[in-house]
Amino acid sequence: MTAEAPTTEVRNAEFKQRFAAVLADIQKAGQEDGEALGLIGHLASDLAKSLQQPNWSKAKAVITPQTYNDLLKIFEQRGNEYHQAGQTKHAYAIQALAMSLISGTMRKDPQLAEGEKYLDTIIDRSIAIYQSLNPVTLN
Repeated sequence: MTAEAPTTEVRNAEFKQRFAAVLADIQKAGQEDGEALGLIGHLASDLAKSLQQPNWSKAKAVITPQTYNDLLKIFEQRGNEYHQAGQTKHAYAIQALAMSLISGTMRKDPQLAEGEKYLDTIIDRSIAIYQSLNPVTLN
């Protein structure tokens, strides 16, 4: 007997639960763990720069379907590598960006759309803080 693949509805409900947990956790991390938010800001800043955008929200707006798929694969691979290596804060940063990216495809759900805006605001704020602490210098 083989297990059937979960339906889209079931997968979306599972994502929504994980997304809510990440939002609650990132709100707590914002108050207690500056390092985790710094890692989110660093990674999101690098990705935004690679897409020639000033922040994560604007970077997400210009991501092509191919880039979206590539990023998700990289996030999954690197997130698993960091988790296995015990680098949980790095894995956490990747998870936050992945959740933001995925939630952008589910904006028809008003709760996810609201959560995406909240998460992206935190990510963009993390970028601004990271960049203010690590200013770009020209040679």
